[in-house]
Amino acid sequence: MSTKSKTIAPKLVIDLQYASPSIESNLNKVASATLIKKWVKSATPTDGLITLRFVNAAESKKLNFTFRKKDYATNVLTFPYALSKNTLISDIILCLPVLQKEARDQGKLLKAHLAHLIVHGCLHAQGHDHELARDAKKMEALEIQILQKLGFANPYS
Repeated sequence: MSTKSKTIAPKLVIDLQYASPSIESNLNKVASATLIKKWVKSATPTDGLITLRFVNAAESKKLNFTFRKKDYATNVLTFPYALSKNTLISDIILCLPVLQKEARDQGKLLKAHLAHLIVHGCLHAQGHDHELARDAKKMEALEIQILQKLGFANPYS
């Protein structure tokens, strides 16, 4: 009889949604669903449900105004619904046109920028924020560490 205990990996369900077939097609040129789910899992060591919804600028702007009173499309919005020590439930909304523009403007590969903002959204879902300087420093350090493990450079350098 073995005394070794089995390590059970967290059961994280990841649902990918696309606002349109063109967004799905454009996103698949950058990263497969499998790769996107790998990024989410690398940043989320808990059980739970994360829905990533990839939207156009109009949907992002509407959500940003409805929930944050900001009248513009934004790159990522995170809606954490439940968070405990072992489980989370969250929606993460990513605006592909904004991500594309930011990547171009910042001279970054879209794939790297997408991975960064997925990790960023996942950390928000786990209760991290960047409102205070010390919290921002902690969150950025986590992002850098996770992204390095995934083979991406520091997004802040």
